[in-house]
Amino acid sequence: MPASTIKLHVSQTYRVPPAVVYDAWLNPEIARRFLFATDDGHVIRADIDPHVGGRFFVVDRRPTGDAFHQGVFLELKRPQRMVFSFSVEEHDHNCDRVEINIEPLGGGSRLTLTHEMCAEWAEHEEKTRQGWAHVVEGLGRELEQEQFKATG
Repeated sequence: MPASTIKLHVSQTYRVPPAVVYDAWLNPEIARRFLFATDDGHVIRADIDPHVGGRFFVVDRRPTGDAFHQGVFLELKRPQRMVFSFSVEEHDHNCDRVEINIEPLGGGSRLTLTHEMCAEWAEHEEKTRQGWAHVVEGLGRELEQEQFKATG
């Protein structure tokens, strides 16, 4: 990306190993419950083709209209790293880059997400950070539910 970019970071810890976090992110049935899902919306489509060059497409139906999120997987190294381009339909010409690193942490893991975006979108930096924080927190809730199903 050009020098005129902004990098924002979001981290979250989970009580499951890195492979579980990694796999949940790429599983359409789990991802549709947290990936770009808003509190007042409903994900109506979550297509994920998890290989380098594969695409994802997620549609969240919101009261204000459908929100489209898409990208291409640039790097996939299970269970510690994934990198993908990211765009929303109305800004399709301007793909951002998102890196997810997952490291072991005791019996669990820590996910660190870095979103690199063009500086022209600086006014949306905090809203974007909050959006990713909502995503990684939602992933945590889903991981806890999945773990409960497996043990309960």
